[in-house]
Amino acid sequence: MDFALSEEQNAIFDMAYAFGQEHIAPHAQAWEKAESIPKELWPQISELGFGGLYVSEEGGGAGLSRLDATLVFEALSMACPSVAAFLSIHNMCAKMLDSFASDEMKSRIMPDVLSMNTVLSYCLTEPGSGSDAAALRTRAERTNEGYTLNGTKAFISGGGYSDAYVCMVRTGDDGAAGVSTVYVEDGTEGLSFGGLEDKMGWRSQPTAQVQFDNCNISADNLVGEEGQGFKYAMKGLDGGRLNISACSLGAAQTALTKTLDYMGERKAFGKPIDQFQGLQFRLADMEIELQAARVFLRQAAWKLDNGAPDATKFCAMAKKFVTEAGSRVVDQCLQLHGGYGYLADYGIEKLVRDLRVHQILEGTNEIMRVIVSRDLLKNR
Repeated sequence: MDFALSEEQNAIFDMAYAFGQEHIAPHAQAWEKAESIPKELWPQISELGFGGLYVSEEGGGAGLSRLDATLVFEALSMACPSVAAFLSIHNMCAKMLDSFASDEMKSRIMPDVLSMNTVLSYCLTEPGSGSDAAALRTRAERTNEGYTLNGTKAFISGGGYSDAYVCMVRTGDDGAAGVSTVYVEDGTEGLSFGGLEDKMGWRSQPTAQVQFDNCNISADNLVGEEGQGFKYAMKGLDGGRLNISACSLGAAQTALTKTLDYMGERKAFGKPIDQFQGLQFRLADMEIELQAARVFLRQAAWKLDNGAPDATKFCAMAKKFVTEAGSRVVDQCLQLHGGYGYLADYGIEKLVRDLRVHQILEGTNEIMRVIVSRDLLKNR
């Protein structure tokens, strides 16, 4: 087996890393305090092709593999996992539109999506439907012109910030078969937003409820076919789970790098603390865990790229393993910084807060266990 990245893949990683260190890392803490990411960042990112990472080349995107995309998110998360994760959401929406939207819709909206003049949010979760996503209640009633939307989406990254919203809504009976996907532009009458959520982490991402009150949209804003929306939403989640895992991996790697530097400088009992064997063991354990997580993530991405029948199971396993490993590593890095790790100036406590949500979104890690166990039982 060849575990080496290709020359092109190394170039992709290096390009993303260089951009993150120059344009994101110096501002990450300021953006967190401002609770917003400057909109002008996104067109700069799109110039690298990151506005449509796995949108087909025929559709104007970069046409990268899922493995390639994990390299981008790992590298960008070394600068800020909150910013990188927001880009992942935009790309998940862009892929849905490229895969399922009509040619008319794609010609109308995709140029601005790919240039990131239009930033996208993904609207699935509701106040009463999280893990049980098929129980969503937001309804789209047919009209002569299109649809009238009523309902509320919760925990939406980019709520009130993004330029358009890819929304899963109910057009039919209860259950997954009654769900469709629609595209709602910012400024549409009847579209409004709740107040900004006061969150533990990911604070640079504006997060709010997205509310529909007799919100009328054109029939042309239906994505794909009625009744297929839940399938569309689920198809994006395998890749989303890989991306969020990569965000955990990159942030944890940065925390470990910072910790190695700190331990070489910090002295206790007359010598640098990296000379104490007990602390060296903890460094070794973190390195082992991160390397194992990296291999597991890339194997899952390879399976998804190659259409392996167990790809969904491996994406779920990787998401559970990598996000939990990332959180353990950043927590240990804070501990090894001592009191300084608890201060914002060192950047470690931000990573602890940012990574905690990765075990919840894109399907909770409990749901990842359900996916894995069901596959085991089905195939015994």
